[in-house]
Amino acid sequence: MPRFLNFSETQPKYTRCFQVRKSQPNISIGTCTVLYGKEERPIIICPNRLLERKQVFTDCIHLLTLHEPGNEFHIVPEVSIPGGSVDYFLVSAKAGKVRDFVAVEFQTLDTTGTVWPERQRALKSLGLTVRSSDVKSTKSFGMNWKMTAKTTLVQLHHKIQTFEHIQKHLVLVVQNHFLDYMRSEFNFAHLASARLGDAMHFHSYKLNESGNAWRLELESRVSTDAEGIAKCLGLQAEAKVELEVIVAELEKKISANTILTLGTPIAPIEQMPTD
Repeated sequence: MPRFLNFSETQPKYTRCFQVRKSQPNISIGTCTVLYGKEERPIIICPNRLLERKQVFTDCIHLLTLHEPGNEFHIVPEVSIPGGSVDYFLVSAKAGKVRDFVAVEFQTLDTTGTVWPERQRALKSLGLTVRSSDVKSTKSFGMNWKMTAKTTLVQLHHKIQTFEHIQKHLVLVVQNHFLDYMRSEFNFAHLASARLGDAMHFHSYKLNESGNAWRLELESRVSTDAEGIAKCLGLQAEAKVELEVIVAELEKKISANTILTLGTPIAPIEQMPTD
């Protein structure tokens, strides 16, 4: 039986969890990771869990090949580009002008069914009072591995030629279990160890248990190009935008509030209701 893990401490304390019940949108589910499957592996189901310590952004700094000492680092959320949007941009800027940037996308597993009864049973096991009807509910949830993986690759397929055309990098941040699934179900044999010259990078993270907490750590990095992503899906397509379009959008959004500092919370990623 899947079990509930609570990582609410990774969220900024003054924000509300965006995962809400479809039937009761005023109630937040507050679940970002569950133990799932026969092996009870910790599976991340909310991309905001990946914001821990902002490690995913520091792990992308080496891709800012035009960054120079004295430049500021900015994290700019939700940037629209022709053909879609990107979760975050890590930007190197000087005097309010963009010198370089890396696009950073997050992807975690989508669920089927509802996690609410399992959540309530977990709270009861901790001695909290919950409705008995929730605890007794036989409704369950599962992981939508196939659809999540396919949707992710299709989105990358639409975006990667944009970044290859302007000679910039796009990084997809995922959990190791999800990348393992994509390797097994799609054509990933051609992906090599991360190379700076590739536009598309996959950064895979694992959760390590340490005492009473779980810590997010980088496990592997691989990369490819636009042709490689098309090969994953067996498709071909074109999607090109000009560098000036993205730079203009970034320069409108960078400010003192987006400077990368350890004490400043990252703007969370908004999600659709999951229950």
